Amino acid sequence: MRVLEETERYEVENFFVGDETLELILRERLDGPFLKYALRELHSFGEACANDIERRAVHTDREGEPRLIRYNKFGEEVSEVWVNEGYRQTVQETYDTGIVGYVHKEIPELGHKGNYTYSFAQGFLLSHAEPGFYCPVTLTMATAYLLDHFADDEVKQLFLPRVCATGEMPLFEGATFLTERQGGSDVGANVVRAVKEGEQYRLYGEKYFASNAGMAGVVMVLARMEGTPERSKGLTLFAVPWRKKNGELNGVRIRRLKDKLGVRAVPSGEVEFDGAIAYVVGDPTKGLAYMLEALNLSRICNAVASLGIMRRALLESKSYASRRNAFGQRLTGYPMVRDTLGKMSAKLHAETITVFDFIKLYEKVTDGEADEREQVLNRLFIALIKKETAEQAIHFSHEAIEMHGGNGYIEDFVTPRLLRDAQVLTVWEGTANILALELIRLVTKFKAHDLFVDEMKNRLSALEECGLTQVLDREIDSVQEGLTAFASYDYSLQTFEAKRWMKRMSDVYESVVSLEWAAKYGRKYEKLAEVFMEDTWGLRKSGEPMKTVECFEELI
Repeated sequence: MRVLEETERYEVENFFVGDETLELILRERLDGPFLKYALRELHSFGEACANDIERRAVHTDREGEPRLIRYNKFGEEVSEVWVNEGYRQTVQETYDTGIVGYVHKEIPELGHKGNYTYSFAQGFLLSHAEPGFYCPVTLTMATAYLLDHFADDEVKQLFLPRVCATGEMPLFEGATFLTERQGGSDVGANVVRAVKEGEQYRLYGEKYFASNAGMAGVVMVLARMEGTPERSKGLTLFAVPWRKKNGELNGVRIRRLKDKLGVRAVPSGEVEFDGAIAYVVGDPTKGLAYMLEALNLSRICNAVASLGIMRRALLESKSYASRRNAFGQRLTGYPMVRDTLGKMSAKLHAETITVFDFIKLYEKVTDGEADEREQVLNRLFIALIKKETAEQAIHFSHEAIEMHGGNGYIEDFVTPRLLRDAQVLTVWEGTANILALELIRLVTKFKAHDLFVDEMKNRLSALEECGLTQVLDREIDSVQEGLTAFASYDYSLQTFEAKRWMKRMSDVYESVVSLEWAAKYGRKYEKLAEVFMEDTWGLRKSGEPMKTVECFEELI
């Protein structure tokens, strides 16, 4: 691996230091010793992400991709995945921080569990450097969630301690295998079979897009028992160990690894089950319902990864523009550059505080403390913001390349990798079309549009009235009128209109949270809210002063 020269090194040596928004979120959500612990540990992890983990990510992306070893020297099928030693180091160091484990078990120093806010803060920092590896972390989080919430004591004890390991025992990474060739997003078309042989179930069939293949110690798989109904009602959730207790493969075979555009760190493959021993998780009739709960967790992780890429793109853009001279002055001296960086800063801030806003609600849901209204809003917010953040990660990566000019297209810089890695985030855990179908279901079944409008109006009314609140109040009225009409459309027309309304709804949600932060913290956050609102709702008229230029130092 080539060691970066000092002149090439990224100038920010800690991704946590300087992120005032994240620190304020933590100070709002964590108390006393937990806050002190989190600030210390995130400082340490932010430094690792900006240095060692970043260097390893470059090596993995450029030279050290996972490779499939199908056979050993004796011609025996082993289906092993080779990963480079730097990647293995990142795996061990990251899980040892408790990014997964401390959601489900006590932090020894504190004597109580962590929470998702802290875990997602860790994931946000990791995704600055290695969003590809945050995919296996996400899958392991989903695996731990499914085992902890739905498995019986026997199955839970078999797997959960190792999935949540933080160095005290060998780790089992996790994975969730849903996709089959004939189904894709249509999980109800799945045909992998679960056959009862004696007292044990065994799986037969193929999963076509299986991420973390060969690295996971236990895999959560949807399969169809004999004699069960067709479509999604006949799917059962199983926990499948990758190897038997004697170390032999558990009836699994990796046919090939996918050659992906980006996120090359994570091995994604085609996996065949040929009599794999499998353990039923929870109620056999609720497999898809369980997996959809894990999917919502994964969608939040997807949004967090998007935020990490967005902030890295902004930091790279700011760093490059601050030291690059063109036509006799630094790039940051030009209004158009200041405008781009200012708008990126405002959008990143709005999306970060909005993601962590619904994470607070998500924690309430997972703790079993949410009522039906809050559960519906939780699903709605996740769908809206997963879509918006994923699209913005691509946009921010594009802007970073533009800021670098020709250098932005060269693999010596991080910007091409950011764009390649960002592109998958619109696909993972549901494309925009799939998320649009979620909106339609929530509107049709639960009147989610009415719940959304009421929530936004109530939160806006709690703020002191000003010009921006009046603007947003009018926009909410407009959205309410449009969503009421949307709810009355036939299904075909709803599918055509849904994505447009998702964008409007996410804009409203982010605007409300931005104005709440402006009211709470003032100064810089008032400016960020003004820029965000102006850009989002087209408030600036031609010829008026540019807030992004006038307030550049404060914004950036």
